[in-house]
This record gives sequence, structure tokens and C-alpha cells, in this order.
Amino acid sequence: MRKTDGLLKLLGLCVLAGVLVAGVLFPVAGAAGVMSNRASETVDNMSSELANVPPPLVTTVTDSAGAPIATLYKQYRLPTSPEQISPAMKWALVSVEDKRFYEHHGVDWKGTMRAAISNGTGGDTQGASTLTQQYVKNYLINVVNRPKSDSKEDQAEARIGREKAQEQSIARKLKEARIAIQLETKMNKDQILAGYLNVVEFSRQVFGIGAAAKTYFNTTPDKLTVGQAALLAGLVNNPNTFDPWNHPVAAKQRRDTVLQRMVDNNKLAPADAAKAKAEPLGVVPELQKPPANCSGAGPENGFFCQYVEDYLLKNGMTKDDLYTGGYTIKSTMDERANHEAKVSAETQVNKTQPNVANTLSLVKPGQDRHEVVALAANRDYGGDKDKGQTTYALPSGIWNVSGAGSSYKIFTAAAALQNHVLGIYSTMETPSFHVSPVFTGGGPNCPTVSRGTRAYCLSNASDSYGGQMSLQQALATSPNTGFVILEEKTGMGPIVDMASKLGMRDTMAGTISNGGKGDPNSSDPNKMTQSKFFAPTPNSPGQGSFTLGVSPTSGLELGNVAATILSHGKWCPPTPIGGITDRDGKPKQIKEAACEQVVEPALADTLAIGMSKDDQPGGTSAKAAGAAGWNRPIIGKTGTTQVSGSATFVAGTPQLAGAAMVFRPDSPNGGIIDGGPGNISAAKSTNGNMFGGGTPARTWFGAMKNILGDQPIEQLPGSAPQYERAGR
Repeated sequence: MRKTDGLLKLLGLCVLAGVLVAGVLFPVAGAAGVMSNRASETVDNMSSELANVPPPLVTTVTDSAGAPIATLYKQYRLPTSPEQISPAMKWALVSVEDKRFYEHHGVDWKGTMRAAISNGTGGDTQGASTLTQQYVKNYLINVVNRPKSDSKEDQAEARIGREKAQEQSIARKLKEARIAIQLETKMNKDQILAGYLNVVEFSRQVFGIGAAAKTYFNTTPDKLTVGQAALLAGLVNNPNTFDPWNHPVAAKQRRDTVLQRMVDNNKLAPADAAKAKAEPLGVVPELQKPPANCSGAGPENGFFCQYVEDYLLKNGMTKDDLYTGGYTIKSTMDERANHEAKVSAETQVNKTQPNVANTLSLVKPGQDRHEVVALAANRDYGGDKDKGQTTYALPSGIWNVSGAGSSYKIFTAAAALQNHVLGIYSTMETPSFHVSPVFTGGGPNCPTVSRGTRAYCLSNASDSYGGQMSLQQALATSPNTGFVILEEKTGMGPIVDMASKLGMRDTMAGTISNGGKGDPNSSDPNKMTQSKFFAPTPNSPGQGSFTLGVSPTSGLELGNVAATILSHGKWCPPTPIGGITDRDGKPKQIKEAACEQVVEPALADTLAIGMSKDDQPGGTSAKAAGAAGWNRPIIGKTGTTQVSGSATFVAGTPQLAGAAMVFRPDSPNGGIIDGGPGNISAAKSTNGNMFGGGTPARTWFGAMKNILGDQPIEQLPGSAPQYERAGR
């Protein structure tokens, strides 16, 4: 090379280095001034964000006693303060990544110029980034440009952002350096070091030193040994290459390199380094990272965890906030009650029984809150169907598409009381067969009322009812004809409206086809809401089949109906939330629906007395109550759908209410065979022999007997004269 060529090259490199320094320290003058000012504003905002906005954290869901049951996260990260990080970890990282960390002010000028010169002369772009700069880079990759949703657009935008944050260019280095300099004016060195250690990934989607210490060594950051710290410090350079499980030899070599750097940096004695190098890697046998969703709550608690998530998303939280906010969510789940509910449901129906679900949802009555205490099913919560697992929200969602059967007679009775059609002791007609003069849409055995239209007709389950009885007796014995006649006298509008008032809100807003969200403006019967489908119109009196519970139903909402009645007519949303605190321990409020007095207390209390005979001799659940040794006053109503395809028992005491349901979740067409506890199956033929007084009642009484235990026996409220007999 000629001497002049060498001088020119040296001059060019000096100019390049000078431009780099100027670009870091000062805005560009002239025509680019406005752009530079905007860039400076962006840099300042970004440095403020790094200084003040923490990265995504794990949200913890607990039971009502505060015991953790599940973790929700997108990045497995456990927050760690500077004081909670061992000196060994700090010095291992500094020694291998930035030995002059405590001397520079965010940028190591020698290293930065070397990288710029290498890039400017056609060589590879070299790193030489300080830990502060690496903090900026990792924050941009793992926090700012992480996808906030599962949409393709968001995923694509995040990918582009991450690529820009990692591109090998002087422009990226400039921006990174400027943010680093700003950051060092807002955070001290220990805060920056802890910030970096909280953001960086340690392979296998484990983020931050807190999660890494637990995942790799089942310990905490303050207890990391020199050897453990060296291994983790070595990982951040290339997490996949130095993964100790997949590449133990490379991981050991990298760990030993870090130990030697600590010696070279006068942070570790040679003898101590030699001792640490002789140690095995010491990582746990398998990855310790917990499941990232409600599957971590286990087979019993998973359904409750899922309802917590569904409830929060319904009431204003976003999934990204829920999964990254670092919240502690104290649920209302009573672990013992949930366990007893699970045991009772599974005692009746085996968890692996094909196409039979048995659920129990329990709610605590109250004037200010209706707290959900248990959501259980015979099936386990999880993703392995062969093991009897499912992630369907069986106890809380609208998964029983066959319906709740005669449990819906509660709404007919309540509306009739409200409109003073009759009282609980009034006599009502209960013929063995009834052809409705009001409703149409019956089957081929019903008489024709006009061309192509048949009357609605039906019979009772047996001929043993007699021609008339009181409403209280009818609620206990459940004659079909009497309640259709009551619909004719009351009108479908108040009855359908009563179902929503007392608690079937999502159910009535769903469709009759599959329970999905209905369209109140649709004219398609399969797409409109149940409220619209069953209600009267100017040209129709409505659907008389409503009182027989023929449409998709939520077991939790049905249980909350009983809670509303036992709360003197006060409806409250069935909440699973006991309280929420954010990552700083401050309470977080959510927008829950307000409680409503949906019927007069006198009406609700009288209805409770009307429903108080179901477990007594002659009542539909009397056999199950007797077998359980039941001795408490309850309200109760059983229900069975056509061909015994599903059955329910909704009931409650003043302390606790709920609903048990058995149904076919996978193939709804057909019946269910009740062969006794542990011998329940989906019928191969059309008809079954399942009734609400069978499996559902046995499930409810079996759980409630143990849950209430030796709690005081509380009496039902008294009835009001104006609702005892018609005309008062």
C-alpha cells in the first residue's frame, strides 16, 4: 500500500468517527434540523420509558385464601430489584459484557469508534455495545416491539420492529447510543444493571434473572453462586447456542470463559475460579417454567381460572394487559368447596365417560356481591381428551345446548306471581294432556289449526298428577301442562324478561342453536337472541316451549338465579374476583356490573317458599336428598329435557346456591342413561332415562352436604300474603 493511500484511509476513518460522535451528541443542523428534533424527542421518550415503565411480568391467580393456583404470562419474567441480585451475578455479567460499565456514561467510545471504523471500511459491524446500550436493544426487542395480540397485522408490525432493533447499521447504533446516554442521566448504574437483567432473555422464552434463577437452578437471584452466575451471564450472548440442556459442552466452555473474565477483571480469585470451573453445570433436570395459562391451575382449579380470565376480559381488561401486567388476582374460589364439588361431580360420572359432562357451579348469595366459590366438572381441565380433559368452560359457559328442562319453570312462576296471576298456594290446572289455544308449533300428534300450522300440545311425564294442585306443589312435582297454561295466562313477554332479570343474561343474549352471541336485530331464528326468539311479537304470542327449558344454558347463570332469589330479589353478577393488585401492590378496579333489585323482596321470598318442597316427600329431588341425609331447608327445582338428553338441579340454601347439570357436550343429539353413581353413559339410541332428580340432584346434595358441614342451619325467609294467593 502506498503511504498516501494509508494517510487518506486514516483521514476518512477519523472523519467517520467524528461524524459518529457528533451524531450521538448533537442534532444535525440546517434542513435536517426538524427531523433531528423529532428524533431527539423520540430518544428522550424512549429513555423515559426505559427508566419508568417496567417490562411484562407474570400475573398470578390465587384462591380466596391467597394460595397461588395459576400464572398467566406472555414472557415468563419475575421482577427483581437491584438489592435482590447477588454480587456474583452482577460482576459476572459486567466482566463478560462490559468491564468498563461503572466508568463510562452509557457509551464506550473506543468500542463504538472501532465498530464504526470496521463498518465504514467494509468489515463486519462489530458490537462493542455497553450494557446500557444492550439494555436499550433488548428493551426494544422484548418490550417495545413484542406483539400485543395474535392478529397477523400486529405480529407483522412487531417483527419489523424487532428486525430494526437488531439491524447492523450505523443509524441503529447512533439511536441506541443516544438513548443510552439519555438513560444514564435518569437511572444509576445499579438500576440500569437490574433493568437489563430483568429484560434480557435467557433461552427457552425465559426472561429476566428472577425467572432464570428459578428455571435453571430452582433458586432466587440473591442466592446465585459464582458458577451459577457465570453460566447465566454467559447465556445472554447467545441463548440458543449456550443452552445447558441442549448444548452442555458449549455451555460449560462459555461458563468457564466468564469465570476467567471475572479473574481478569479482578472480581474473582484464580483459586475460586478454578474451583468453580471444576463444578458441574448444576442445572435442574428439566425446565421449571410453569404453564403460561390456566392449564397450570390443574385439573380441579382450571375451570375457575378460566372463568377468572373470561370475566376480566368481558369486563374491560385486554388479554395483553392481563397476561403482562404482573397482577395478583385474588379469586373468590374456595379451594375446599371446589374440591368437594369436583369429587361429587366425578363420583356420579367418570371423567373419561364419552360424551357426558357433569358440572356443578356454586354461588354465594348476598346483597352487594354474588361470589362464585366453585366451578367443577367430572372432566379434568386440560388438553388431553383421552384422559378426560377439556378446556371448554363446561361449568360457566353456555355449553349445555340441550337446555335445562323444567328448571325454567322458575321464570314462569316468578312472572305469574309478579303479575298476580296466582299465588304460591293458589290452585292451578294440571291436566294430563293439553292442547294450547294460544301457542302453535306442535308436532305431528298435535291438531292442525290452519294449513301448515299445528297447535302446541303436550302431556305430563306421568298420569299421576291429578287435574289441579297449588303452585308450590307444582314447583315440587313439575307437571308440564300446568306451566304452559300459566304461560298462556301470564303472557310470554314478562316470563322471558324474568329469565334475564333473575340471572340468565348471557344465556338469553345467546342463540337457540349453539348458545353463541345472538343478534337482536336478526330475523333468522338461528341467529337471533333467545330473548327475541321466545318473546311475543305483533304476529305471534311467543314460544310456549320456553318454560320447558329447551335452549342452550349456562350452569353458572342458572346457579346465580337461585342466589338472586335467596338474596331477596337482588341480582349481582356472579363474580370470581375477590381483589386485584398491580405489580406495585396497589389495588386495581375493574368495571363490574352493578347489583340490581330485579324483583320485590317480598316476591323473591315468597317464590323461595314456593320452591321449598322439592326435597320433601313427593318432590322430584326427595330421593337424592334422603340418600344424602339432607336436613336443611332449601329452594330447589329439577329439570329434564326431551329424551333425557340433559338434566339439571338448581337449588340453594341461604349460605350457598348453585346448579348441577349433566349433558352431552360433544354430540348433543340423544339421551343419557342413569345407571347410578359411576355408571352414567350417553345412550346409543335416542331415548335415555336421566332426570334432574337423579345425577344432578345427587351431585348437588353430595357436594353441599360436605361443604356446609356443621355450619348453622339457616331458615328460608317467610312468604308475603300478597303473593300467597291471587287477587291479594
